Amino acid sequence: MNNSIFNNRILLVCILFLSIVLTPSHSFSQENPEKMEWFKDAKLGIFIHWGIYSVNGIDESWSFFNDYISYEDYMKQLDGFTASKYDPEKWAKLIKQSGAKYAVLTAKHHDGVALWDTKASDLSVVKKTPAGKDLVGPLMNALEKEGIKKGIYFSVLDWSHPDYDRNTRETYRYKNDPARFKKFTDFNFAQLSELSEQYNPDLYWFDGDWEHKPEEWRSAELKKKLLGYNPNLIINSRLGPGFGDYDTPEQGVPVTRPASEYWELCMTMNNSWGYQGNDHAYKSPSELLRIFVDCLHMGGNLLMDFGPKPDGTIPEEAVNILNEFGRWTSKHESAIYETQAGIPDGHVYAPTTLSKDKTILYIYLDYKVNESLAIKGLKNKIQRVWVVGNGTKLQSREVGKMYWSAVPGMKYIDIPDNVYDKDITVIAVLLDGPVDLYREKGQVIESN
Repeated sequence: MNNSIFNNRILLVCILFLSIVLTPSHSFSQENPEKMEWFKDAKLGIFIHWGIYSVNGIDESWSFFNDYISYEDYMKQLDGFTASKYDPEKWAKLIKQSGAKYAVLTAKHHDGVALWDTKASDLSVVKKTPAGKDLVGPLMNALEKEGIKKGIYFSVLDWSHPDYDRNTRETYRYKNDPARFKKFTDFNFAQLSELSEQYNPDLYWFDGDWEHKPEEWRSAELKKKLLGYNPNLIINSRLGPGFGDYDTPEQGVPVTRPASEYWELCMTMNNSWGYQGNDHAYKSPSELLRIFVDCLHMGGNLLMDFGPKPDGTIPEEAVNILNEFGRWTSKHESAIYETQAGIPDGHVYAPTTLSKDKTILYIYLDYKVNESLAIKGLKNKIQRVWVVGNGTKLQSREVGKMYWSAVPGMKYIDIPDNVYDKDITVIAVLLDGPVDLYREKGQVIESN
């Protein structure tokens, strides 16, 4: 092999190595990480799927797309959507009381029906339903008054629009008529300009991007335009790789932490996003709280969804869940909002989080321990242990620490029966410094 060939191969290997090293582990954009601080600390958000699909209690948009119902019959629900008992101030107070720090409303789902008085289309609840009024603005105002961050859900696809290439009346494809599809994206831009100018949301929750590539959606241009309205705007991951600020897994609870530094799990209270009167499979408040704690343990947020009825009332089951969340979050506030992901699994048989300075370990118990709670591999000395929410001081001890070994002993915390919360008990463990864990395989005696 001559030197030039050898040198070229070495150069190629170096280029490949650098491309692997320098490629980010996720495709999220955080040009302004400071704007993410409130999102990271928020921990709990409320998702609200409200639209004409609540009239018949059927799947939002998908019911006609999947031919469970004709498009014409789906749109007949416009006549039954009244919002006659809509009380945005009551909604906002309930959301705040739950402990949530942000809320996201479906301003437009895939069916194309806008909940505000859009000038870009005639298809809105203002023009086409008995509601006859803007439903987005009043809630945004009420949320802002309560100090809740304002989020707007917007579907970038629209199965009702004549210039979208997968609508119900005719079929064409982007590749055959890109100029026509650009007319559709112009329409999207116009509606998003209306939402930005009128309501100034803190967050956009996009959906529907899977049918086209980012360049077809004009995602880069759209993001630039939206940030022009609000430089601190946060955008979810559904405008395509590289255009979102956080990841948003859906329904299934992650077993391992998502790749993004910032993420939220969006999950329904029952099995439906919008209101379905026949869906009584509501998760219990305790079950949802355990899911919430899983998110806290992995350093993420929970965006918990409910669907209001067509008259604007919130189902009793959802109200009960929000009230129970409020009871638990208000009691355990110090162990929720300014925490970070906990210690690795295996050190204690429970989810955990850490304070921002890593000197307090929070342990979340949804069970009563047998005799004592055990923590293994904790090098730190324990300064104090207490029950979050009532301040009861607990006793701790270390067992099995050998003077010749670097392996820490087992730390035990005694927990009396009378301190348990009815859902999840939180134990705070104050350490003598930032958490320091033993993560090795143990050792054998070398000198005694």
